[in-house]
Formats: sequence, structure tokens, C-alpha cells
Amino acid sequence: MNKYMKTLLAVCCLAAMAPLHAAAPVAKIEAMLARPQQLCGRFDQSKQLAGMKKALSSNGRFCVVAGKGVLWRTLQPFPNTLRLTRDEIVHFQGDRVAMRLDAKTEPVVKMINSVLFSLLGGDLAQLDTLFEVDGSIDGTTWQVALKARQPALAKAIGSIRLDGGAFVKNITISEASGDRTSIVFSAIETGPSSITAQEAALF
Repeated sequence: MNKYMKTLLAVCCLAAMAPLHAAAPVAKIEAMLARPQQLCGRFDQSKQLAGMKKALSSNGRFCVVAGKGVLWRTLQPFPNTLRLTRDEIVHFQGDRVAMRLDAKTEPVVKMINSVLFSLLGGDLAQLDTLFEVDGSIDGTTWQVALKARQPALAKAIGSIRLDGGAFVKNITISEASGDRTSIVFSAIETGPSSITAQEAALF
């Protein structure tokens, strides 16, 4: 299981399906976000483990397709691909399916995917029940801090920070263990031309 998959399994604890009764500026931040049908770009992920000087780094491409799911293609240091839909998570190694988790037999899959879609899309309405949501706006950019409400959750996931403008640009997950995962999104493109034929075929 790759490092990103482990991050997803940790983030699954964040699942929250209740509507957000947003106070300003959180509602204003949501209004600033673009919501294209297709969105693709580059990600650079850094995992800093407590007690280690050197961070573990990976990078690749991601695509979010409305109504279908998320494609996460790690290119470095080792190529592999995750396809996340509402019903399953599929982990590819080359053309081979290395792992498949189905929401019908693994209910946590639906939670993982819902939270991932919410984080990438800046959908704060999905994150309000288990987290205190606090945000600020500076011109055309914004920052959001998510702090776990429940002590048990806080022991697993300390806090999450998001920032961006029309799109989420950075996600930082600080775990209670002292580990920290930072994901930076760049080269973001939208529309049908943003996704390659190869990537579209994986949906």
C-alpha cells in the first residue's frame, strides 16, 4: 500500500455528511471556489515522519471529474495509480489491479472517497460535524483550519489546513503522532482538454 493510500485511510476518520451552517467568512470562501466538471493538475506530496530528518516525497498528476471520481497517478518515486469513485477504490500497479475495495463490503470506502472529494473541492459542508471550521480571506486567497471536535479523533488527526483561491492549492494534515503530510497542487487546468484520453479511459 503506497504512502498516499495510507494518508487516505487516516483521512477517512474525517467523514462528515451533515450540512454546514456556515458563518462568515466560511460561506464566502465556498462562494470563491470554482467547481468545474473536470479538473486536473500536478501534485507534490511530502510526508514528514516524527523523528526523521528527511521527508518522504512523491509527485504526479491528479484529476477530479464531477459525478465520477478522482484519479491519483503517482509518477515519482514509484509509478502507481489510484482510482476513487463513489463505489470503490482501485489501486493499479501498471496495468494490474493490485487492490480493490468495494463500498458494498467495505463501508469505509464511501467515507474515504467523500472526504477526499470534499478536500480537493474545498467542500466545507462535508467537514463540519467532526471539525471546528475556521477561515480567513485576504483578497482573492483564503485559508481554512479544521480542528477535530472529538478527543478520539484528535488523537489520530490533529488538524488540517487548506488554502487556495479559485481552487484548493495546499492541504496540510498534522497527525497527533507528530507526522505531517503536505500536498501542493499546481498547473491546474479545467475543462475537457485538461484530462488525457488515457486518464479518461480509467474512469
